[in-house]
Amino acid sequence: MSAMHFRPARNWMNDPNGLVFHDGRYHLFFQYNPEGSTHGFMSWGHATSPDLVHWQEHPVALRYTDEDEIFSGSAVHDEHDTSGLGVDGVAPLVAVYTLQSRARPRQTQAIASSTDGGATWTPYPGNPVLDRESADFRDPKVFRYRSRAEEHWVMVAVEAVERRVVLYRSDDLISWAYLSDYGPRGAVGGVWECPDLFPLAVDGDPDDVRWVLLISLNPGGIAGGSGTQYVIGSFDGVRFIPDEPAPAAHPVDAGPQSRADLEAFDWLDYGRDCYAGVTFSGLADDERILIAWMSNWDYAQDLPATGEDGTQRGAMTLPRRLSLTRRAGRIRLLQTAIAAAADVVDELGGGPVDLHPGAPRELGVPRSARVRLRLRLDGDATAELRIGDEDHPAAVLRFSASELTLDRRGAAGELPHAFGGVERLPLSGGAVQDAELWLDDGSIEVFCEGGAAVLTDLIPDRASSLVALHAVGDSVRVDQLTVAPAADAARTEVQA
Repeated sequence: MSAMHFRPARNWMNDPNGLVFHDGRYHLFFQYNPEGSTHGFMSWGHATSPDLVHWQEHPVALRYTDEDEIFSGSAVHDEHDTSGLGVDGVAPLVAVYTLQSRARPRQTQAIASSTDGGATWTPYPGNPVLDRESADFRDPKVFRYRSRAEEHWVMVAVEAVERRVVLYRSDDLISWAYLSDYGPRGAVGGVWECPDLFPLAVDGDPDDVRWVLLISLNPGGIAGGSGTQYVIGSFDGVRFIPDEPAPAAHPVDAGPQSRADLEAFDWLDYGRDCYAGVTFSGLADDERILIAWMSNWDYAQDLPATGEDGTQRGAMTLPRRLSLTRRAGRIRLLQTAIAAAADVVDELGGGPVDLHPGAPRELGVPRSARVRLRLRLDGDATAELRIGDEDHPAAVLRFSASELTLDRRGAAGELPHAFGGVERLPLSGGAVQDAELWLDDGSIEVFCEGGAAVLTDLIPDRASSLVALHAVGDSVRVDQLTVAPAADAARTEVQA
């Protein structure tokens, strides 16, 4: 059972939905099956947090009906009551989501309102508010666009099979007019889902603002199966224009793209288990926070159920604070984990330590922990960090001057066949490599190069609390290796 990561007490969960900060609390809605531990009967679950660390689970917010399931979407605080859905002077929260018809292949966009802080929701009687007569029009992310001349609501959604992001505008969240579209472009080896579009200042400079477009796709991710690409560009309230020229078009029906093709694009995460990530509304533009689903459609429904009654599947990644920086002439997205750690409980020496081949060093690591590592890798030297039992480790991380790999095959024998594999994270740090690892029961999130290179993987349960660092090929200088327990953050309480 994960300690750091949010998961509901029972049943199936996937994409985060309706992320909104309102009245001092972070609201996390999510795809949820109130009837069981497999994908189906999709509804919106609900949890809140005062700090993104400690979560409280609430009753189902939006429940499926005989006619429709409730697919992914977003939520905003309509502070000026542009929708007219406020009550007694209380401006509403408005959820915008996809209705998946249960009778025919049709996806439309609908809204619901809440005037009690998200506890209860009233579907709009005129739903759907947007219908393209499409089977694959879904995942609306809505935000308020402001310029010197005007402001309006913008919806970013997808025509999933066409690999197109479609943008609409509205003055009232009810009547929507088409603006533009984007794509196909970049990674197109699977359907596009769960887009997000938001501004960030480069290196904190308010005079240098770029827009970030997130596009999740499945399959076709950089590590196989589900993945999320990002594109840096500009947005004028109508159209998103990428900063970099479009690469040669890859037809959407031409089959899988090669690893070399995919490495030409920018990826939110190079692991297998970070999908459908979106950001919170209701925060300042310079406080951009993302949460993603920590799984992969290649095997999500085949993983063993967990929880006290053995009926729970699915967890969220740690929340991540996003920023932009310019490195080597390119703008890169940075991610910083939001989690709580106590004082260091174990470390390798009090200063630099030379690690020689054949003489590994071991540290004890709590079931939920932060591990910080700084290595100097000269020549062809590499370092291996083995997590768990030496003979059947839950994961082996291998650091070189140009790449981190994560191998989770050692203890994956009882898990689905697609689970076993080796992920690769390109690094540009050269001989000096820094990493921050957040290790939990059944998962690891690795942040390298200040958060410019990130890898998230589910891992098998650890048979041992040990972590062993090995030098391979040549000696390795270890400048830092520390272990600190993480706060037991994701305890949930279901309110009746």
